[in-house]
Amino acid sequence: METKLSFKSIVIIGFMLFALFFGAGNLIFPAMLGQSAGLNLWSANFGFLITGVGLPLLGVLAFGFSGKEDLLSLASRVHPVFGVVFTSVLYLTIGPLFAIPRTGSVSFEIGIKPFLPEGAGFVPLLVFTIVYFGVTCLFSLNPSKIVDIVGKILTPLLLLFVGILAVVGVVNPIGKLQPPTEKYTAHAFFHGFQEGYLTMDALAAFVFGIIVINTIQAKGATAKKQMMSVCLKAAVIASSILAIIYSVLSYIGATSVEQFGHLDNGGAVLSQVSHFYFGMFGSILMGLIVILACLTTSVGLITACAAYFHKLIPSVSYKTFAIGLSVFSTIIANAGLAQLISFSVPVLTIIYPVAIVLMFLTFFHSWFKGKASVYQGSLLLTFLISLIDGLKETGLNVAFLDDFLRQYLPLYNIGLGWIIPALIGCAIGLAIKMPVKGQNNQDYYPAETLK
Repeated sequence: METKLSFKSIVIIGFMLFALFFGAGNLIFPAMLGQSAGLNLWSANFGFLITGVGLPLLGVLAFGFSGKEDLLSLASRVHPVFGVVFTSVLYLTIGPLFAIPRTGSVSFEIGIKPFLPEGAGFVPLLVFTIVYFGVTCLFSLNPSKIVDIVGKILTPLLLLFVGILAVVGVVNPIGKLQPPTEKYTAHAFFHGFQEGYLTMDALAAFVFGIIVINTIQAKGATAKKQMMSVCLKAAVIASSILAIIYSVLSYIGATSVEQFGHLDNGGAVLSQVSHFYFGMFGSILMGLIVILACLTTSVGLITACAAYFHKLIPSVSYKTFAIGLSVFSTIIANAGLAQLISFSVPVLTIIYPVAIVLMFLTFFHSWFKGKASVYQGSLLLTFLISLIDGLKETGLNVAFLDDFLRQYLPLYNIGLGWIIPALIGCAIGLAIKMPVKGQNNQDYYPAETLK
């Protein structure tokens, strides 16, 4: 029997989704964006909100709209092989290779390191990450309790800590907005748009969407219409909170330049700001904010990744994967935050446009009747352009291709060169093997391959 969810239940789910999204990058990147954008703050912030808030919202809704049980079945609409490859790469990217270790590294850099003496060595980081990922693992071994743990306990505390800093930072700004850095002098909106990639939230939306949908169904909302209604309301709650916090953090970062100058990273910005307003108490406050934000994200990611890889390889238990991912993340986190961010940029530059196009195709699936050629043509051309952008980020010499595309491909100069090829690929896909009345359209994959 269909159960109508209470407003309280929807709010808890919304808070859970917010807490899952709000992690390491969500703190450090808006503050750094504000420092760099300066007087062009609001234009850059708007671009950041599209990729940092709007796309994750659409990602969660797209997953619910698709009616699929997981990302693997959704991505297999393109091709079964693509489904496995894309899903595995995405889980590895937002999981043990980058995002999960980053939560531990950022927690240490901002929450613990400022209280350590100079030259403390590698031991404090090692000890902290062992404890941090040990706690993450314990929470992840009880995924059914994630709503209670994250939605009812950690999120209200996190919002309280962020709220204190936000109110003080807005009511009593440190200084005036300064001129933007060279990067944000022109096309601030598009630079902010690309900066939102670093949060990885649009990628994580495909994963966290599973948790949200399963939670909604577990509470009794099983009809698609009601499930989508609850999903939309929860996503709007989470997105609204994220948008407010991002905007405030960007503003705080922008007003800090007059006092502190341009700092190396967003973590340093927030540490300096907290100490400016609250002294030692501010440093402790910021430490708690970071650790709670990162912990909630790491729990969600370990849970989702372990569930996916267990489904892919059923012979290995969920518990084994959860423990293994926690141990692996502990090791990678000790490589250092700078290295993790550096390695992640090329990968995100390649995979993000592919994920965005897949997201939008999901909403138009019924319009083009699910033709696999539409998915394939659009995503193939998207991937080719994003691959060139990703290779540039690695420092590899692709000057000839880069110069050619800058001259002939619209939007390429602002990092959105994949949009036109995606549309062209979609048109080509529509033209290939057009269905003829009375004949079977062989361009569709049998339903059993998509399950």
